[in-house]
Amino acid sequence: MNKKILVVDDSGLARRLTRKILESLGHEVDEAPGGAEALEKYALGKPDLVVLDMLMTGMYGLEVLLKLKQMDPEALVVVATADIQRSTRDQVREAGAVAMVNKPVNQEELSEVLDRVWKGESSWT
Repeated sequence: MNKKILVVDDSGLARRLTRKILESLGHEVDEAPGGAEALEKYALGKPDLVVLDMLMTGMYGLEVLLKLKQMDPEALVVVATADIQRSTRDQVREAGAVAMVNKPVNQEELSEVLDRVWKGESSWT
C-alpha cells in the first residue's frame, strides 16, 4: 500500500532513519526540517500522513499539529517523540493526532501503527 508520507523533524538523522523505514515499507516520503516548511509542503502536496516530531526548534510540534488540523481537519498525523509523559500523549490525542510512536522510531512499531491507521482503527489503546 504505497502512501505519500511527510516526515517532519529538525534532526536530519531522525528524518533519514524514519524515511528509510517508511521507504522499506513501500511508501513515498518527503521531508521537512521544521514547522513552517511542513505546513507549506502539506498545503502543496497533501500527503496521506504526517509523521511529526514534538520538540523542534522554531515551531513546537503541537503548534504544527494544531495548524495542520486547522488547514485540514481530516489530516492524519502520527506524533513521534521521546517524551513519554501521559500529559503529552493526552495533549496530542486531544489536538487530533491519530497515534503516537516512541523515538527513536523503529520499524516494527511504526509499521503496526500505520497498519491500524490505514484500517481506520484506533491507535490510542
